[in-house]
Amino acid sequence: MPWIEINDTILRYRKDGTGRRTLLLVHEMGGTLESWDFLVEHLQDDFAVLRFDMRGCGLSEWKPGGIAIADLSGDIAALLDALAIDMPCAVIGCAVGAAVAIHFAAHHADRTAALVAMAPSVGLPPERRAGAHARAAQLESEGSRPSVDEQLAKTYPNVLRRDIERFEEIRRRRLAANPFSSAALGRMLAELDLTEELARIACPTLVLAGRHDAVRNPEGVAETARLIRGAEMNVLESGHFMPLQTPDLVATAIADFLAANWLPDATQGVGA
Repeated sequence: MPWIEINDTILRYRKDGTGRRTLLLVHEMGGTLESWDFLVEHLQDDFAVLRFDMRGCGLSEWKPGGIAIADLSGDIAALLDALAIDMPCAVIGCAVGAAVAIHFAAHHADRTAALVAMAPSVGLPPERRAGAHARAAQLESEGSRPSVDEQLAKTYPNVLRRDIERFEEIRRRRLAANPFSSAALGRMLAELDLTEELARIACPTLVLAGRHDAVRNPEGVAETARLIRGAEMNVLESGHFMPLQTPDLVATAIADFLAANWLPDATQGVGA
């Protein structure tokens, strides 16, 4: 699994599959490129799948200070440049990763063939911002352990814990995640407003919500979907971390959407 230096930052990335069309995957807060392991199994026979640890996450370089969504979006463009991927790709993100994918699609329309946003984090109402900042401060002072079970009750509820070994693995990953990185991302989300970016998206877009997601419920996700022109929305029997919890449902939704909307068009550089 290689590392690369772009935008004065070291990123760890991985590329699987041999298809001509590229899927670019952006993980959630507290996640890593391994967040996509179960989903990639379903997609790598038909696509080239590129995933990476966002700056400050996983085994990518951590730098003290804030994180800006423009930097995270710019890292995607730089990574595609460095790997000589010049054909437009499908950008797929989960939670905060969906916010980054939305920002990228809005600001790099020529490089985005399609967008899939799962439980997208596009901003907080003013009354919730103070709580988000307090949560970030708690992460920095206490780490993830005091709050991990409360958070997982909302994002990974009992109804989805049929595979208890998988759940316990995800819990351990959350505990091992860099709390300073999660705090920085939390502060970024607390002040985020992607209203302008949502209105600018012109590519085919699929927005997915988890029926059992207590952090970003289907009603809230639907409000986001309505701000994207022509976006499709689907509610899955899943939670906040859909690629980890129900990868088969997510893979089917993505494959069906891309089959209908990402045609073998020469202008997109895709085809047999």
